[in-house]
Amino acid sequence: MTNSESTPASYAAAGVDIDAGERAVELFAPAAKRASRPEVRGGLGGFAGLFALGKYREPLLAAGSDGVGTKLAVARALNKHDTIGIDLVAMCVDDLVVCGAEPLFLQDYIAIGKVVPEHVAEIVSGIAEGCVQAGCALLGGETAEHPGLMAPDEYDVSATAVGVVEADELLGPDQVRDGDVVIGMPSSGLHSNGYSLARHVLLERAGMPLDGFDEGLRRTLGEELLEPTRIYAKDCLALAAECEVHTFCHVTGGGLAGNLARVIPEGHTARLSRATWSPQQIFRTISSVGTVPLEEMEKTFNMGVGMVAVVAAHDRDRALAMLTARHLDAWVLGEVTAAEEGAPRVELTGEHPGY
Repeated sequence: MTNSESTPASYAAAGVDIDAGERAVELFAPAAKRASRPEVRGGLGGFAGLFALGKYREPLLAAGSDGVGTKLAVARALNKHDTIGIDLVAMCVDDLVVCGAEPLFLQDYIAIGKVVPEHVAEIVSGIAEGCVQAGCALLGGETAEHPGLMAPDEYDVSATAVGVVEADELLGPDQVRDGDVVIGMPSSGLHSNGYSLARHVLLERAGMPLDGFDEGLRRTLGEELLEPTRIYAKDCLALAAECEVHTFCHVTGGGLAGNLARVIPEGHTARLSRATWSPQQIFRTISSVGTVPLEEMEKTFNMGVGMVAVVAAHDRDRALAMLTARHLDAWVLGEVTAAEEGAPRVELTGEHPGY
């Protein structure tokens, strides 16, 4: 019998450290407790998270799951993991508010090669911060150690968010009318989409260092690429409560036109003007360095527009004023018009200033 065969097998010997997992929970517990709501029942450590739904006339539950894609590669390269959780929350909760649903709670899943308690605590602290920004509770989650399947420093994150909306307050394409105004809300940068193309162009082809300072960006490339996704949930809910909003559109993979088309009904076209806004420098850098044509840029990135509200024309000025008061420099992108059957649901015209 060899020495290895005589050594008793254990979970730890196989690469899974239960003690490290428990230590990670101890470290991130204070951050997780920040992300709560009065409806939460019980605490961390249970087999299931409990949430009292409250009193609604005719509640509809909304749910959405997502991850953050290859933005994780940038976080790993910089060994900075405390903001990626904000991206994760944003990608889930801002899909919910499109239909008018208020995010109630979120549960996360972290798959990691090796549990380093401080590393996991960084990730969860970002998730908790995102939940605070969204006004939802971090109801629970799972951290799964995958030795042999993932490298020790490799990890992936995903989450599911659940929200609620009254049936008679549901937003969507059926609410959109001829003459509605399309209002854009600025993104904070790339958000969490298009990173495979961004990394290919900037890091692989151009060889730009993540720690290199770029005068155009006015900070390092790494700082720009890790800028957290803006969370619009509270802003959208506040707008819908005071103005006649017919639908929202969360601009993610597929770009502005591709996502907005999902909420514009047949027989209508949202005509938008590129002349109404100027994309941030990071989009210009990717386009110029990689000679990426505008059509490809618009299919891949948000190009500076992270969320869109489709509002009744009579509430145009009120909606803009409300968003400005909430520190969002919103603007009118265009309007919805009746169109012949078969016409594109979104039409982008003109050129961006200085692009």
